[in-house]
Formats: sequence, C-alpha cells, structure tokens
Amino acid sequence: MAEIILDKISKRFSNGFYGVKELSLTIADGEFIVLVGPSGCGKTTALRMVAGLETISSGDVLVDGKRVNDVLEKDRDMAMVFQNYALYPHMTVAQNIGFNLKLNGVPRDEMKRRVRQTAEMLGLESLMDRRPKQLSGGQRQRVAMGRAIIRDPRAFLMDEPLSNLDAKLRVQMRSDISELQKRLGTTTLYVTHDQIEAMTMGDRVAVLKAGELQQVGTPHEIYDQPANLFVAGFVGSPPMNLVEGRLVTGDGGAVGVAIGPITIPLSAHQVAQQSLSSRSDGELIVGIRPEDLIQAPSSPPGPDEARHRAVVNRVEAVGASLLVYFALDVTAVHRESLADTGHVADERLVVVANGTTICATFPPRSMVRPGDEVEVSVLGERLHLFDPVTELNLA
Repeated sequence: MAEIILDKISKRFSNGFYGVKELSLTIADGEFIVLVGPSGCGKTTALRMVAGLETISSGDVLVDGKRVNDVLEKDRDMAMVFQNYALYPHMTVAQNIGFNLKLNGVPRDEMKRRVRQTAEMLGLESLMDRRPKQLSGGQRQRVAMGRAIIRDPRAFLMDEPLSNLDAKLRVQMRSDISELQKRLGTTTLYVTHDQIEAMTMGDRVAVLKAGELQQVGTPHEIYDQPANLFVAGFVGSPPMNLVEGRLVTGDGGAVGVAIGPITIPLSAHQVAQQSLSSRSDGELIVGIRPEDLIQAPSSPPGPDEARHRAVVNRVEAVGASLLVYFALDVTAVHRESLADTGHVADERLVVVANGTTICATFPPRSMVRPGDEVEVSVLGERLHLFDPVTELNLA
C-alpha cells in the first residue's frame, strides 16, 4: 500500500488555462479519498497526473516519500478503473482479469489461482467464459475492478466508474466498492461528479472548483461545516437554501438574523463563536438546509426558534420525506456563469431580488397540498452564515 502526497500540483495548458491549480492533498496509506466537483473542475486531470497519464506543470506527486513526476505510468504500480470499463471485447472474463498477469509472465497455474480467487471475491465465478458483450453494465464494471485488484497495486485510481450504470446498480456498486476497498485496505483515489457517491463512499472528501481545492474533510464535516458558499451550495440534495440576511439587535441586546419577514434568534454562544458582534455592516448570506426548515410542531416555539406561515407552491414526494416549496419575500443568492467563457472559474455571485422559492422538509405522510397554508420552523443553531464578500463560512 502507499501514502500519496500531492504537493501544490498544477496543470497549465498551452492556452494559459489552469486545469488544476496548486492542489495539495495527502492520501494516507489505506485511505479512501473522493475528489468531487462539477464537470470541468479538474478532478480527472488531477487523477491522471497521479497516474502518470498527464504531465505536471508544477508541483510534485510523492508516493511513500518518493517523487514520481518523471516515473512512467507503468512503473508507478497504480491500477486505473475507467468510466467506460476498457475491457478487451474478444477476451473472456477470465482472460480480461488475468491479462496483466499474463503480460508479466506469471506462471499459468499461479495465474489461474489468482484469477479464480479474484472472481470469487467479486461474484464472477459463473461468468468466467463470457465475453464483455454478454455482460450487464454492473458485471462489466466488476470485471474491470477484478483486472485492477489482481495486480495487488499500491493504489487504486478510479475515474467515475459508476457513471454509466443505472440508479439501482450505482447504489449496489457503491456498497460493493466500499466494502471491497475496506477488505483490501488499498489506498484509493476516486473521482466523481456525483456528490451522493462522494458522501457515502469516501473516508474523506475533497471538493474542487475551477481546479482549486475548496475543502477537504470527512463527509460529516463537509456537510455540516461547509467552508464556503460553493461547498454549501454544491453538497446536499436538495441543495441548501441561500438567501441574503442581516444581523439585527433586539431588546436586551439579543442578536438575531433577519431574512425577509423572518427574524431568527441566535444564542450568545453562536454570536461569540462566529465573531458576529464585531461585524459593523451586519450583512450576511444565510444558508438553511431543507431538512432544518421543518413543519412547526404543535408546542410553543423555543427561545432560539423562529416560525413563519406560508402558502405552499409545490410539493415533491421523495419517499423518506416530503419536499415543500413556498415563496418568501427575500433576496436569494445563486451563481451564474459569465457570458462566452463556459469555464467553471468564470462565475459570479448574483442575487435575485424579486423573492424566491424556499424548500422545506416535512414528514412523508403530511397531508400538504399546493395552496395550503403551512407553518414552518427553523432553529438559529442550524443556520449557516457566510461573509458576502469573501464567501467564507463565519463559523
């Protein structure tokens, strides 16, 4: 196994565009790290630099302390698993799995033993004589995994391996890959644009935007403590509600956050923790996850709770919960790309001043319909507060 260190690696193309910019990341021996971000953010480019398939413009890739920038891909002892499976169509499952062993001159009996052992691990024993065209997408991906596993590499590098599978298969394969990685203990760098994959599979998650690392942490840290507005808006389904707000001081010096017609009280601890008392302008961007904006209980509101009555615009039943949308007279915040570039880097933060639609989460069997008036509740401690200039989380 191996520890992999990315030390300020950059990829600058001939037109001056940075695919990856000074990315620093340490992947511990045996760790499963997921690189996640929108299309075009540089995650696959970073993976290919680690693999040796893409030259590094600056910075270093270190494997167990050894610089490997100039080491050929075949000599790095890393196994790639690709999005399109990359199987040989004329070979059987057994031949595909054992191909690298054959290239390396492994004796026939040893090769057969290792192929059989790998196939059993992946549940492919009954498919050994089939060719790729006779397999389902999930079976093909397991064969591709087997070809990587049998090499017993220092690291697995996986480039969106589940993106061609249907939703049900993706769920199953997520579980299979995670369990297999834990069993083998092989250092793994996994690339995906699917935040659900990232949050359910990785020991840690690294979020990229425009080639730059935004945040790295456990799935819980990324979700509960997003470092900035980009992470807050990218991670979560449905996404976090982001609106403009301002600090207000009430009777007795109590501090709250006003968003449109709602004022949400903050605890003294929260004000001190986020250094809010020192903010002279009082302007904020406020994030509320839909699951933290809930149907108000029948009991009276608590001291750090705010409630609001609203008319339901739309309802979506998603099984475990009911997503309830309502209009709120508040300035919403979102991103839009600048014209004519199409690059993720070329974005700006914009506001929508004519009111917005807010998403709340209700119990799955709530008898709520469009046109109903509902009362929603939110706690001050569940707010995410961001600086509107730096876009950083104030926590």
